[in-house]
Amino acid sequence: MNKFPQNAITCGAMAFCVAMASAADHSPTPSVVIILMDDLGWRDVGFMGNTFVETPHIDRLARTELVFTQSYASAPNCAPTRACLMSGQYTPRHGIYTGVDPRQPPGSTWHKLTAADSRSELDTGNVTIAESLQSGGYSTAFFGMWNLGRGRSGPVTPRGQGFPKVVFPENLGFGKDAYDDDDKIYLSDRLTDEVLKFVDENRERPFFVDLPGHAVHAPFEPKPDLLQKYEAKAKRSNDLRDDPAYAATIEAVDQNVGRIVETLARLKLTENTVVIFTSDNGGTQQYTAPLNGSKGQLYEGGIRVPLVVSWPGLKKPNSKCDVPVTSVDLYPTLIELAGIKPPSDHILDGVSLVPLLRGASKLDRDRKLFWHFPCYVGNSTPSSAIREGDFKLIEFFEDGGHVELFNLKTDPQRTTQPREKYVRQSCRHAQNSASLADRNRSTPADRPQSQRRPQSRTPSRQSRWQC
Repeated sequence: MNKFPQNAITCGAMAFCVAMASAADHSPTPSVVIILMDDLGWRDVGFMGNTFVETPHIDRLARTELVFTQSYASAPNCAPTRACLMSGQYTPRHGIYTGVDPRQPPGSTWHKLTAADSRSELDTGNVTIAESLQSGGYSTAFFGMWNLGRGRSGPVTPRGQGFPKVVFPENLGFGKDAYDDDDKIYLSDRLTDEVLKFVDENRERPFFVDLPGHAVHAPFEPKPDLLQKYEAKAKRSNDLRDDPAYAATIEAVDQNVGRIVETLARLKLTENTVVIFTSDNGGTQQYTAPLNGSKGQLYEGGIRVPLVVSWPGLKKPNSKCDVPVTSVDLYPTLIELAGIKPPSDHILDGVSLVPLLRGASKLDRDRKLFWHFPCYVGNSTPSSAIREGDFKLIEFFEDGGHVELFNLKTDPQRTTQPREKYVRQSCRHAQNSASLADRNRSTPADRPQSQRRPQSRTPSRQSRWQC
């Protein structure tokens, strides 16, 4: 099925040139590489302040490009964020709220609410970022963990969602959740081998590489030499967050980021390639301090992630941007850089970050940043959150619902609540924003239900804030 309407297709030969440093300076359509980490927390790389983990290649990229200091994953765990990135939509629109957590089966007796249904597949009616880029003449490839539909070649697999070239870990001889194969070859290395082959084979045309690897998801199987290095280093550290196995796993990825960047340079592709490094959710509890919360939660530690964007047209290389951004913004950003029009029948909740890449100090965002997580995972309970300016409000649905609101500028660790007048003010904003209304229609947001009532999913579902 052709999911992209004919009147929205832009042939590669007629793709718009991307404006670079100025209106008079243009270059061909840029290639794109997205490196999406699994469970990497906001401070788990050197450029975000970690002094234990050594990430020289990622740090070098950060020093020469643009770092977003207030970047968020669009969901607090893997599958929904990946769906947000692929679709450019918030979770209520695509309906994937969480991955499978065997510790929290729906309807568990210890749940105070019945969690909302979560789809296990990204609906094929969505026009993915890969399909949009394909319409502009891109060669697209996927390497790593999909988590948005089972199978190898069906309509809900990467091949059915815009990626003719697909490499899963099992295709390379790796078992489920394994970092090493039978020959002790490391997964991050092998996936990168395949990425480099694809880049070399497609160097004469624009390409899109999506690399959502397994690292740094636990349990770890670190390279022995790196583990030994960090075990020795940990003996000199008094910080309980300094985990040798975790650090070794991160550095193994850093080595491969270096390989990708070096290959782009060798093939003379650096000056026309966008490289994005980020994560699918916040880190686990032991690594996220001083931020409150962790993976699975809508507190800052559960959704704040590192983000570096490398683009030759950056107005201010070697700079930082403190404008809040989120995963859904990457889709509109990339199609604008590629000169491709948004699909006419596919709503994008994100906004393009191109103005920030070109030196702007703010975004024209008519929607507030929004998260909706009506499920149970780990220690988390159903909740939603909204951020407007420096204020972030979280609504927890259990026990009749309650809200927490903090000023992230004055209290980034979220330890105190502001004065009541700010709570009242934020609630008014939240009530106006929580439906995720866009110009044409509202975003339907499922809510968890009382255990006494069966959960239903209807077209008229909406999220209501109770302040």
